Amino acid sequence: MSLPLSLPLSLLATLGAALAVMLAAFAVGVRTGRHRGVDTAWGLGFTAVALTGFLLSDGQGDLGRRVLATVLTGVWGLRLSVHLWWHARGKDEDPRYAAMLSRAPAGPARTRLALRKVYLLQAAILWFVSLPVQIAQRLPDPPGLLTVLALALWLLGLTFETVGDHQLARFRADPANRGRVLTTGLWSWTRHPNYFGDACVWWGLFLLAADHPAGWATLLSPLLMTYLLAFGSGRPMAERGTTSRSPEWTAYAARTSAFVPRPPR
Repeated sequence: MSLPLSLPLSLLATLGAALAVMLAAFAVGVRTGRHRGVDTAWGLGFTAVALTGFLLSDGQGDLGRRVLATVLTGVWGLRLSVHLWWHARGKDEDPRYAAMLSRAPAGPARTRLALRKVYLLQAAILWFVSLPVQIAQRLPDPPGLLTVLALALWLLGLTFETVGDHQLARFRADPANRGRVLTTGLWSWTRHPNYFGDACVWWGLFLLAADHPAGWATLLSPLLMTYLLAFGSGRPMAERGTTSRSPEWTAYAARTSAFVPRPPR
């Protein structure tokens, strides 16, 4: 059974939604002089894309699948945005963005660089990663057995990142842990339970669309997200800094998986 012919127009509309969220974040970043707020906009952008796709698929995709894809994306995106906003409040510019933008002189050139490299690039990435959600919203068949696996994988991912974020926040809240490395809880099984959780969430959302041939056309979306988390702007950038040079970190990294959880050596 083929997908509705209105899909191309819907994809343009969801791209517009992603751009709208990121351009709003860009305006805030220019006004405040700090661009770390784009991290909060990241989850909101996925939520906006999912809601736009839901509205535009009315009467075309199966209602149960549409609702499920939209709710799972929205819950993940809103949780992530609230967490990142709470974590960043009152802090200076993110070192990642400060280093990136320092390549251009202060003023209009740096602003243009921020627009291209921080906001427009992330808008394009989040739109591409969300393609499985947009396809799932337009599939005519009700959820099948593969949906059970999709839900299990999504729930595993959300649990890992939520529990991992909570454990890290509690660890950092204790002044006695200043400059130390969290090596207990989920962090004893993987150095980045939050990033691993994100990857699981998007593989779960991919499976919502994978019981239709059109869904497999979006396989590159979870692959891209996993690559960014494990080898791109996620794990490698998080492990840079003075802590990664300490003996405690060296010993921790030697016994703990970099990404996929496993018992510590």
